[in-house]
Amino acid sequence: MDPNAPILFFDSGVGGLSVLGPTRKLLPNAPIVYAADSAGFPYGKRSDAELASRIPALLGRMVERFHPRLAVIACNTASTIALEHVRSALDLPVVGTVPAIKPAAEISKTRVIGVLGTEATVRQAYVADLAARFASDCTIVRHGSPELVELAEAKLRGEAVSAGAVRAAAKAMFEAPAGDRIDTVVLACTHFPLLEEELRAAFPHMAYVDGGPGIARRIAYLTEGQAWPSEPPPGVAVFTSPPPERLIDALATYRLTEVKTL
Repeated sequence: MDPNAPILFFDSGVGGLSVLGPTRKLLPNAPIVYAADSAGFPYGKRSDAELASRIPALLGRMVERFHPRLAVIACNTASTIALEHVRSALDLPVVGTVPAIKPAAEISKTRVIGVLGTEATVRQAYVADLAARFASDCTIVRHGSPELVELAEAKLRGEAVSAGAVRAAAKAMFEAPAGDRIDTVVLACTHFPLLEEELRAAFPHMAYVDGGPGIARRIAYLTEGQAWPSEPPPGVAVFTSPPPERLIDALATYRLTEVKTL
């Protein structure tokens, strides 16, 4: 394995940075390519058929260009719809992102769990399957919030995001039947951990669970024993449409200092 072969992270926008962060902690010298399909953003409003076609084709182009050792679909919506399509199309390990319902069930005291994601993610049968397998004694309250995705993108661009705006975008979940008994919230969109501070301010006394740390451990396991550069190389961010200047500044805090448009 070439030590310079990168790990490829893929998302519709910047949500996958919540997976990149914990991965950097475990694999600090790993070369990183972060690919954002900004031209297709937001995925939560697109049809399943469109995403099942678009994502494998786009990832195929990324693999041809960057020759990664492993690809990470750092997006719940893309994973629930296109993961198997991508795995059948690419000849390399592909790690997906699934709602962290299992760890949520392990800590919930009231046995009522909120699953907060995009509209596309929360409607998937896959969520019901995870609930049946790992939280069969729990009530699952699902809520899709495209507004939270937009707020997370705005926050990373340096715009002010208030706890009030976050509350307005997610309060319907707590107003749904059994919503008043939710004590654990699954952040089932990789954008949402970027808003955890605002979520905690808006809805205190909740446990918030996301899949980022678990995905990072999976990446470390799959690359165990592989060679890495002796020094951390600069990371590359690739967008399918030109990113705003303020976002470029934010990417640098994740050591993504080379920004390209596909």
